Amino acid sequence: MSKNQLDQKSQAWSALFSEPMSDLVKRYTSSVFFDKRLWQSDIQGSLAHAEMLSAQKIISTQDLADIQRGMAQITDEITKGQFDWKLDLEDVHLNIEARLTQIVGDAGKRLHTGRSRNDQVATDVRLWLVSEIDLISGLLTDLQKSLIEVAERNVEVILPGFTHLQVAQPVSFAHHLLAYVEMFARDAERMADVRRRTNRLPLGSAALAGTTYPLDRERVARNLGMVDEQGQACVCQNSLDGVSDRDFAIEFTAAASLCMVHISRLSEELILWMSQNFGFVKIADRFTTGSSIMPQKKNPDVPELARGKTGRVVGHLMGLITLMKGQPLAYNKDNQEDKEPLFDTVDTLKDTLRIFSEMIGGQLNSETGQKEGGISVNASAMEAATKKGYATATDLADYLVKKGLPFRDAHEVVAHAVKTAQTQNLDLSELPLTTLQQFNAGIQADVFECLSLVGSLNARKTLGGTAPDQVRQQIARHHARLGF
Repeated sequence: MSKNQLDQKSQAWSALFSEPMSDLVKRYTSSVFFDKRLWQSDIQGSLAHAEMLSAQKIISTQDLADIQRGMAQITDEITKGQFDWKLDLEDVHLNIEARLTQIVGDAGKRLHTGRSRNDQVATDVRLWLVSEIDLISGLLTDLQKSLIEVAERNVEVILPGFTHLQVAQPVSFAHHLLAYVEMFARDAERMADVRRRTNRLPLGSAALAGTTYPLDRERVARNLGMVDEQGQACVCQNSLDGVSDRDFAIEFTAAASLCMVHISRLSEELILWMSQNFGFVKIADRFTTGSSIMPQKKNPDVPELARGKTGRVVGHLMGLITLMKGQPLAYNKDNQEDKEPLFDTVDTLKDTLRIFSEMIGGQLNSETGQKEGGISVNASAMEAATKKGYATATDLADYLVKKGLPFRDAHEVVAHAVKTAQTQNLDLSELPLTTLQQFNAGIQADVFECLSLVGSLNARKTLGGTAPDQVRQQIARHHARLGF
């Protein structure tokens, strides 16, 4: 047999072709060195397919036993790093099938009965992504818990709440952190929704039109855990759609992009808060770096890099949408390009969630059972900054409204009071009562309670407000929701 014939025999379609694929095209079209991470899902899907083929009397019980034995050996080889991944075999699927055939002979060749690489790869990616979503959901829970733990310790700490990055009103620092808990809780909900639509079986769609073999697709779905809340098998109902669409990958990347945007917003605040101009928090040294020239520097590289990586993940979303927009039914080779952006999105999101959970909440000390090294809070710096921006001006307006003044008139009165305080370099709470009464005679000594930062905080006790009592209720709700 000539070298050309040997090269052609490595391809699943070689009999039709008169010359082997060029080395340049092999490298250009190969995906094995990035899609080999799908090997567990590929073997899992193949074993479920083989079990169903045997149950349907399409292959023999001996063939099934041989396939199971061969797959066990391949699993062992890959796990030990002894599997020989071949570029000539193009992708993870053909590499595993070729090795299976080497080990068990004809039984390995029979495994592909009733399926195509088109529905095989769609199944593998879905199986893999479902398991990754489960990991990400757990990491989102960990990050929420870290934020809640820091919030619990800082319910009474007063932070300047900003709009337009200008001091607006005082808020509890815990309340501020819980805003991110709400965001990440919604991210977890989105991941659960994506999981439900991803966890559907394309296998049995074959190349595009289904198959003539009497497959039991529901059996395969149940064996792979592709079931709904009621335990009913979830199977792609149209073979053309099953092999060709990647909207589940796009939807996941959209949910991941939103999650990274939330992380990026938190990153921006951490970067501002730890700067000398703010000095609100400190981040543990292991999450920062120094300068090669300025020895005094401690740079927030982790939040900055997370902010930058957000752009990359959003870019992957745009890439996947663009990948799909021009594809006619059914499968096209374009879809090989779905994996690298999807894989990188998963890796980036997981790594970012892990590091942020530890950076905020600290690392568990195995000896004491306590977390150590999370963000440190400078409560006095936060309170001092809150006093700089006349944060209780709205409270004075509300006070006047309760005395009978229309809000728009009260707004005007307080603006004059603030202007006077600015000229005297005083906070509103530092103006004498006689001065305040010049703006409105209804102002009495009780005004100073509402002009205090603590009074302002305590007054906002509506559901979702920043009053410490309300914040504690929210913390209790999150504890119950997350079960810790």
